[in-house]
Amino acid sequence: MDRRTLLSAIAGAGVGSLAGCSATERGEDSETTEVADETAKELAIRFAPTLYFDQAEPWLPTDPRPYASEVDGESIVDGFDALDGYHERYAEMGEPPDPAVFYRAVEYDESPLVVVQFWMYSAFDQFTANFHWHDWEVLHVYVDTETDRPQLYVASSHSRKIPNNEFLDPEPEMVPRILSELGSHSSALSVNDEPDRFQRLAGGDLAADITNSAIESLEALSELPLAYGLPRDEGGRLPFVVPEYEGAPVYEHDRLPNVDSESLVDEELTIRSFEALTSPPTDLPERSTGIVLRHAERAEPAAEDAVADEEATSYDYELLPASEVQHITDYTGPQLSFEFAVPQFAEDAVAGHITTTGAPWDQPRVENPAADITDPNHRRELSNRYDAIGDAAAINTVVTRITEAIETDDAPDGEGLTTQAGTVEAIALLESEPAMVPTFGGVAVARDVPEGEHRLTVNAAGQAPHSQRLTVGGGSDDTATASGSDDTATASETDTATATTSATDTAATDATATSGSEQSTNDGSDPAQRITTAGVDTEIPLVARENAQKLEVDAEGTDADLSDLAVEDDFAGRLYDAPLDGPDAVYVHRGGAYTTEVRDTEGEIGAFRVNPDPDAESDGDTETPPSVRIDRPDTGKASLSSFLASIAAETRDQTAELVDDDDDDDDQEATLEGGENALRGLVRALDAIVTAAERAAENARNGNGQRADRQLGAVANGLETVVERIEAASEDLPDPLTNAARNRVEQATRRTEQAKAAERL
Repeated sequence: MDRRTLLSAIAGAGVGSLAGCSATERGEDSETTEVADETAKELAIRFAPTLYFDQAEPWLPTDPRPYASEVDGESIVDGFDALDGYHERYAEMGEPPDPAVFYRAVEYDESPLVVVQFWMYSAFDQFTANFHWHDWEVLHVYVDTETDRPQLYVASSHSRKIPNNEFLDPEPEMVPRILSELGSHSSALSVNDEPDRFQRLAGGDLAADITNSAIESLEALSELPLAYGLPRDEGGRLPFVVPEYEGAPVYEHDRLPNVDSESLVDEELTIRSFEALTSPPTDLPERSTGIVLRHAERAEPAAEDAVADEEATSYDYELLPASEVQHITDYTGPQLSFEFAVPQFAEDAVAGHITTTGAPWDQPRVENPAADITDPNHRRELSNRYDAIGDAAAINTVVTRITEAIETDDAPDGEGLTTQAGTVEAIALLESEPAMVPTFGGVAVARDVPEGEHRLTVNAAGQAPHSQRLTVGGGSDDTATASGSDDTATASETDTATATTSATDTAATDATATSGSEQSTNDGSDPAQRITTAGVDTEIPLVARENAQKLEVDAEGTDADLSDLAVEDDFAGRLYDAPLDGPDAVYVHRGGAYTTEVRDTEGEIGAFRVNPDPDAESDGDTETPPSVRIDRPDTGKASLSSFLASIAAETRDQTAELVDDDDDDDDQEATLEGGENALRGLVRALDAIVTAAERAAENARNGNGQRADRQLGAVANGLETVVERIEAASEDLPDPLTNAARNRVEQATRRTEQAKAAERL
């Protein structure tokens, strides 16, 4: 079986096994009936949206019928025919061919609630790791026919795992506006007075463009409405990837003679692969409106729309009933692939998401548009207003923030990190879901995730990948029921994913690597959201490939039954915390100084000092230096005491470098004038800790716990002395070393208490 066939089969199995899965069942919605033709047309004309597109957009909404063909008595649209035909006709006409929006309207039985749906077809979808033949997007407009007022707008996002862009109670006289994302056509809303820009939060005289709710129980996200939005409008940089078919760029295929590299998203925004870059790209242009589509029968545009159109090319689209294209039974195309550094299982999981969307008419949201309401507060509000809409279900939502780990000026060179907001948007993939989740403002949200074990994989252009296990739990609405844990992929898992990878490679990567912490929370303000947070304190820090080095932990031969692994930097704090099961690895920044902690099933702790070489060279086979490896990590007094000796010796040696007994070094002597005694006192105090800690470790290994504890008592007393000596020498120590010494003393004090409390020697 070739790679493409294998991926397609696995992806299809994933879709089938998850069909209909939900954390709990939501309230039942009433049946719907199609609205009479004339009424549907009147509503469609009234609410026909104005569509704004990026100036680099290649695929505008069009009529798919010119590309249809008969196969076995059924009408289908082949991906090659649609893509090539669209570009051929665009070149011949000099303008977008057949701009069109398709509408249909349904009413909920025994209810005044009507929903007008606007369906938009594009010949192709090119996004970062989400691209496929054909693309259908939809806008739902909920209207109360008794009050003649719109109730809710719902604009479709990338997938139904990502919160849609929604607005409750829009102004009745306002024409809906859609801001279409470049390449992907994900639909953001525009309802305020700035028509061609997306605004997530209200500011100045402008209202927010969405009314989605935030997760108030998570401080980092308490003021961030959860909806995809439009990242490039919000300052997010978003690189696009070239789609491939059978290992070559799709435009090289002989069935696409009218498609070339310039037919796709502009090369200024495009990269060949995430892993081809050593650092995140910084020169990607922001979004700029270039094309506006408006319903041909609409009156002149509003004043604010006209202002937005001044620098854009405007076209009219034809508004057509969806019944005119519902005879097309399928939209087909072969499996595509991509150059994307993900564990093999993640590529398998998303394979179905990079092929074709198929015909949309069998989707639940067609007959029941309320199935597409993703904000639980919006559903609850409509449920309060209309008996036809069931109340929100308690759904599981996975949330995390993607940041970047960088060196900090507060630390000595190459010995400390901080984290900052990411410079590019990332992609998160759930192993159990055939869908990818792009971040907005660095936030990844996957909603309505089934209970059970999952794996979340995160990639961003130019950064080492991250992967982690997640346990998403059920239970009552009022209790915290979900937990998450991190892990970063081992090198064997991060082969480039392309259509030419052999099927043998798929089975060769079962090893997993972990780093992260178990975290759970329930959003008390919204009992319909059960929140699983990924990462440490809802944060996953990625590392630029040029700075990444793998930290491996191999527990084989260890006496204790290890259960958890954590890694923390002297300055950035804990970065990874996760279950440990067999050989594991995480990617760390070479400019950090780390304490690696292991825990066993009896609660005992071990610690190890890790100082990657920031100037380490590649080993020649990979772009990253050789791994830092911890073999047979153990727990208990001996392990912790050895760690104390290591961290004290490290600080002692750095301080001693400032003290030069050579009388010929006049410059150094001048530097130390007035402070040499304080520095020497600090060196002596640290040296005493090294001696006591080494003796404690030796006594523990020899089975003498009482003597080990006496030496640990000496370490504790010595640390108090070191604190005093640091303060006395602070004027003569460089600020970064002073900061490092203080942080390490805090770390050592905590580990000393753990060592004294340890029952395991």
